[in-house]
Amino acid sequence: MTDERTEWTGTPSQMQNLGWFIASVLIIPLPFAIWRWLVVRNTVYTLTDQRLSIRRGVFNRLTEDLELYRVRDTRLEQTFFERMFGLGEVVLFTTDASTPEIHLPWLKDAGPLREKIRRLSEARRDAKRVRTLESGGGLGPDPGGHDALD
Repeated sequence: MTDERTEWTGTPSQMQNLGWFIASVLIIPLPFAIWRWLVVRNTVYTLTDQRLSIRRGVFNRLTEDLELYRVRDTRLEQTFFERMFGLGEVVLFTTDASTPEIHLPWLKDAGPLREKIRRLSEARRDAKRVRTLESGGGLGPDPGGHDALD
């Protein structure tokens, strides 16, 4: 087995907590804002040339791994607020039954990260000789013998 090479490591931006931080000064108690900061601070994404690892948890720790050959498609989502700060959310559509969608929110330079994941997942599928089959929606004849263009 080959050694994995780390391609990227990151955490979500604390900008997602801006409203909570402002509210902690005006309305809610400060410990709640500190807790929100800790939750974001203890979420770490690690992308290697073989998998994406997501580690979460302040007191208890949960680590999820997604093998990159299971990534079927990617999407970049950016709200106006996120665009103002150069942030975005990368959404991965996978063939994994337990997690068909993975959301990586509030990331700096999300566009280049999305491209990196796309490139690495394609390389990983080629290395493992894995192909996904698309079903439905094609323009071929249907089972009833009618052409889809009729």
